[in-house]
Amino acid sequence: MKIKYIFTSLLLFLLMACASIGEPDGGIYDEIPPQVVECFPADRSVANNKQKIQIRFDEFIKLENANEKVIVSPPQIEPANIRADGKSVKITLYDSLQSNTTYTIDFSDAIVDNNEGNPMGNYTYSFSTGAEIDTMEVAGVVLNAEDLEPIKGILVGIYPIDSTFNDSILRHKFFSRVSRTNGSGKFCIKGIKPGKYRAFALDDKDGNLLFSQKSERIAFLTDTFTTYSRMDVRMDTVWRDSTHFDSIRSIPYVHYFPDNLVLNAFLEAGQDQHLLKLERPNPDILKLYFTAPSDSLPIIKGLNFDESCLVVDASPNNDTITYWITDTAFTHKEDTMRFELTFMETDTLGLLQLHTELQEVAPKETWQKIQKERQKLIDDWKKERAKRQKKSKDPLPDEKNPYEVTFLDFTAKPSGTLNPNQNVSYSSKQPIASVDTTRMHLYIKQDSFWIPEPFLFLPDRDIKSYTLYAEWEQKRQYRFTIDSAAVVGVMGNPCKAIKNEFSVKSEDEYGSLFVHIIHPDTSSIIVQLMNRSDNCVAELAVDDKNRADFYYLKPSDYYLRCFVDRNNNGVWDSGEYDSKLQPEAVYYFPQPVRVKAKWDIEQDWAPLEIPRITQKPLEITKQKPDKKRESKQRNKEREQRKQEEKRR
Repeated sequence: MKIKYIFTSLLLFLLMACASIGEPDGGIYDEIPPQVVECFPADRSVANNKQKIQIRFDEFIKLENANEKVIVSPPQIEPANIRADGKSVKITLYDSLQSNTTYTIDFSDAIVDNNEGNPMGNYTYSFSTGAEIDTMEVAGVVLNAEDLEPIKGILVGIYPIDSTFNDSILRHKFFSRVSRTNGSGKFCIKGIKPGKYRAFALDDKDGNLLFSQKSERIAFLTDTFTTYSRMDVRMDTVWRDSTHFDSIRSIPYVHYFPDNLVLNAFLEAGQDQHLLKLERPNPDILKLYFTAPSDSLPIIKGLNFDESCLVVDASPNNDTITYWITDTAFTHKEDTMRFELTFMETDTLGLLQLHTELQEVAPKETWQKIQKERQKLIDDWKKERAKRQKKSKDPLPDEKNPYEVTFLDFTAKPSGTLNPNQNVSYSSKQPIASVDTTRMHLYIKQDSFWIPEPFLFLPDRDIKSYTLYAEWEQKRQYRFTIDSAAVVGVMGNPCKAIKNEFSVKSEDEYGSLFVHIIHPDTSSIIVQLMNRSDNCVAELAVDDKNRADFYYLKPSDYYLRCFVDRNNNGVWDSGEYDSKLQPEAVYYFPQPVRVKAKWDIEQDWAPLEIPRITQKPLEITKQKPDKKRESKQRNKEREQRKQEEKRR
């Protein structure tokens, strides 16, 4: 009996031990990235015509974001099949191989081990169908021409300068070599023959490897470059442990040139114009949306209404147009608008032509439904007032039902305080039909009295807003009053009585920035003052003294941007591929300028002396570099996750 008891206890102990087996708490993690064991055919092989390739590694691997990171050059019309299979990467090229051509498959850092995710780093496999393999490389960066933002994932390719090259080559011939930019906008094209080339970038939206539509961003260099290389040396630090280095070694390597190409990508002006959509959010509004700006407004001919009842509220570029339907007799009776719409549309040849089509559009909510909901609000308010009256001993004061009259929302901006050189803007959600300035009054506070002041109340370009102008005095208080119904919207809605009080700040609360531009063509430069979000807060054309002087700036860090306004139209203009017109050149000052109260800051700026690739400050660059996840970092994160799971 005793032996049986001992045997049973031992068996229970073993079962409990087995039940507690789990992942070990510690141990050494694998920090070694995958290593290539062999390739079929061999890496850098020549006279190869095999279209199936296998790369074997010393451990199980996987591919991360292969569609984004892996690029085959020359570019393939039919995409290659690239997949991870156990300890191998298998590639199938479907396009016929070109003769005497070097092929490269650039994996970037897409190859990682299966367990720890240790990245292999930049890895490129190559072979040649000819007797020798080409080894030249070119590198550089692609930036958005308008704001110097690095562009991630755009194709960059080159063409040799030979008998087949012409100025429209990107429209009818594929790149000879190609690469793709990373998160820093950088690219490296490998496997190039020695020779002269031109570089291009293309946001290939339709996947045909050609510049075939205006919605594709493009960049091109007008100058040719010649590939070359030389031996160079880079310094490498040998670490004794994670905090102490042992020595610095000089490592020789082959340096390929050019390595600093800068391509400025842009969308061409005059994008294809089409009617994108039209909608009617309520019975009083019709909205038209177009795919591109236009020089003219569309023409509406009403079929069941008189088009003269439409009040046009168009965006500055005429690509979004709102029509206010002022014929209430029509909107209260009819649900559907029927009309002929005539507008400029891009045809199949890329030319703008007048186009007419019939349209029918109904509101999302009918006037009857809106009125029913409004009447319910009126009735509910009356019931609530009746309940309050029943509970009150005294009669309630007279109150207007807030739902019986729809007032015009007419608001001021800014409110509270003004800069000494600032005016007050009043805006509405609908166009303004009438303004009675005799029922408006501006006062300045003198001791405890309000003294009338002269003012101007003038319409802006936007038909929904007006601006209040006056000779503002610093450190003084003002009051501006608008009588009820002094402003009326196009739908007949009057404004409520408005009283705005505000004060004007002292100039001692502001600073000034005087920018001196050093440039060969200062007569056509516009300087822009940018905030930390890279939005323009002020801009000035350089004066005859090569200066742009900004006054009344709030204390803050500002950033400087400028562009060469070659046609002197006051706005930045894009480029055009067919006419070989580059976009207007844009530059950034490479560091913030701190403006302090009561300070006058003088800043010299020579935009051409700073490489374009290093100009835009990183803190206002929206496209950040890709994060490098090293082996140790991955294992540290894994350990942290395990500890968190234990605590839970």
